[in-house]
Amino acid sequence: MPKIRVTKRFHFEMAHTLHGYDGLCRNIHGHSYNLEITLIGEPRNQPGHPKDGMVMDFSDLKHIVKSQIVSRFDHALMVNRLVPEEQIALLQKTSERVLIVDFQPTTENIAAYIADILQQHLPEEISLFCVRLFETVTSFAEWLAEDND
Repeated sequence: MPKIRVTKRFHFEMAHTLHGYDGLCRNIHGHSYNLEITLIGEPRNQPGHPKDGMVMDFSDLKHIVKSQIVSRFDHALMVNRLVPEEQIALLQKTSERVLIVDFQPTTENIAAYIADILQQHLPEEISLFCVRLFETVTSFAEWLAEDND
């Protein structure tokens, strides 16, 4: 059976700040992120099975990405753990959705973070092939499995 890639698109709004950055992105700002998740696998070959012919049911993929990524990231503020504690405490007073991460929350690092999360929640017979995260209409970062073996 041939390997097939399937992709589903998602959207979320999130703010971030780049700690120690030397440009405007050191300030808190938000993006309308578009996320594309591509899986690779062999389509199920079980005539009569409700999922026959599918690599993965798009509704199952939607459930995983919505519960593990979109519901956590949407309308949140992502900050690097290196931001001083007193500043984080002030941010938490004005927003109930502050995500503190162990990395600089660039689009590149967020794409890799999403890949790490999703790989833990996919069925064993399906592989994550690509995470493409658009920060703007013209700018995106891409994580590819073949580059991260």
